[in-house]
Amino acid sequence: MTYKPHDHYFKKAKQEGYRSRAAYKLLELQQRFRLMRPGGYVVDLGAAPGGWLQVAAEIVGPTGKVIGVDLQPIEIFRQSNIILFQGDITMAETQGKIKELFGEPAHCVLSDLAPKLSGIRDADTARCLDLNRAALAAATGLLRRGGALLMKSFISDELQAFTLELKNSFSSVQRTRPEATRQGSSEFYFCAKDFRGLRPVETALSPT
Repeated sequence: MTYKPHDHYFKKAKQEGYRSRAAYKLLELQQRFRLMRPGGYVVDLGAAPGGWLQVAAEIVGPTGKVIGVDLQPIEIFRQSNIILFQGDITMAETQGKIKELFGEPAHCVLSDLAPKLSGIRDADTARCLDLNRAALAAATGLLRRGGALLMKSFISDELQAFTLELKNSFSSVQRTRPEATRQGSSEFYFCAKDFRGLRPVETALSPT
């Protein structure tokens, strides 16, 4: 099927004031899995341009907080419960800053991180798994016991091993594909719930 950058969800996002069509993926997954709640503390990894931040801020409300982290700058929001900063989530100082801003562990970590695709399948899937492991490592250092992780991934031959890594840290791990996913995309999402509160996972990114 031909890729249509200005599809139904793109147009809907423009009409409803969301910064990206990805907002509808999170809305659907929140309705299905109840990952966030009013008053919750949420971290969004790879948050630019901010569609997920908008959704998360609406859900947690004024008594909650949402921190958006990205290597790229994110245009500021009017909502007072959204906190933005530039940083590399694989760095200890970035995770330390998040903990400082919250003052307590997070209830939910969101990750829509994805590599810039080169067209070389093995390289792209390897880089995607690197990002998945980086997000998992960050989540295990930031989440409170019982917390949740929602993470984008792509179909690859290594998923079985990575799923086991997730199950070491979370009691429930499911794979799902939102309706708002673009046709022809191999992306899906891991929904991991009930964080066991184990010691943080360590990770090392492969050379790019």
